[in-house]
Amino acid sequence: MMSKDGRRVRIFSALEVANICGVVNQTAINWIRSGHLKAFTTPGGQYRIYAKDLAAFLDKRGMVASGEVLQVMIENANWNSFLLAVDRSINDSLKAEISRLFPEYNIIQAFDWFEVGRKLAEEKPGFILLDADFPGVDVSGFIQTVKNDPVFGKPCVFLLANDNNFSVKPDLVFAKPLDLGQFETAIRTFERQTETA
Repeated sequence: MMSKDGRRVRIFSALEVANICGVVNQTAINWIRSGHLKAFTTPGGQYRIYAKDLAAFLDKRGMVASGEVLQVMIENANWNSFLLAVDRSINDSLKAEISRLFPEYNIIQAFDWFEVGRKLAEEKPGFILLDADFPGVDVSGFIQTVKNDPVFGKPCVFLLANDNNFSVKPDLVFAKPLDLGQFETAIRTFERQTETA
């Protein structure tokens, strides 16, 4: 099966999940039936599990994932995509500047938390620039969710803020107004890190 962006989507059977987790087939079925492991059924009534759901299940329970599942977790993030969640008044100008510095990137704009959540789930950007003053949500809670849930691909989260007093730390904090030279250096550093990973 292929995703809408052309990447292969890996699907596991309940037996494959059982083998990955070192349990019997019935245990995997019980996880599915009890709602612990997200799955769907085929027309023939067999359970199937998307790799991203298996990865989330394993990660939540601190279990070690197979190489294939880990690869899917890494692939979830689109490292050529950048989500810009900053105030509407500067969003367009920042998009233009970032596009100039990084023409190879798809710059995604979000103007409210609904759009942030939807675009994060749909696009799975590798990088997020979030304004700490973006109204309507707990910034630390947001960072913790996207950094710890493998469904989001564990993107790099950069915070635009005038202080660094957050209970959950982002990858980097940039002072306002954004220093584009410092920002470019940071992105290129993270690019090299993701390439070697």
